Amino acid sequence: MNIRVVLLLVPFLITGCSTVSNFSFSSLSPFNWFGGSPMLSDSGLGDISSATPLDEDSLNKTLDDDYRLRKGMGMSAGQTTTFFEAMDGTKLQLAFYGNEQGKVERIEVMDKGIKTPAGTKLGTEFSELFEKAYNHCEVGTGDYTGSVICQSPESKHISYIFSGEWMGSSSIMPPDDKLKTWTISKMVWSAK
Repeated sequence: MNIRVVLLLVPFLITGCSTVSNFSFSSLSPFNWFGGSPMLSDSGLGDISSATPLDEDSLNKTLDDDYRLRKGMGMSAGQTTTFFEAMDGTKLQLAFYGNEQGKVERIEVMDKGIKTPAGTKLGTEFSELFEKAYNHCEVGTGDYTGSVICQSPESKHISYIFSGEWMGSSSIMPPDDKLKTWTISKMVWSAK
């Protein structure tokens, strides 16, 4: 018997194959060898979708424990809401918000490693996706004052928050020639 085969089988024999229960064959894919980030798509972020329970165990499992989660409470339309923030060290990377049924309803992405199927990510310039803001974008309000929110051409569930420099009023849409150099500062997925 080849010594390599023996060396591969010995750990299974010693541990009684207990580690096999946590093994995923998808980890054999070359795309997963280097710890790739989940993809933001029409259905959600990686395996996190509108069917995912908004609880720490479910989020940690689907995120492969790549982030440290912290739970928070807030107010929305006079109702107390729960959210989870995914941290990398002290840096906020993701935020998950739920609905009344306790499922994920909105995901905010601030992680530069996460992309859409078309390769859109934080830092992508407005001009790479749009020629004009008309029919695609609106002026940000509330938490997004001073930004421009645009519907993704890839999905009605994904919006891009663009930020940049402009000396005009934050309540007015900047001209297209100014917007062309603005970049995505946040991507938002919404189940609605």
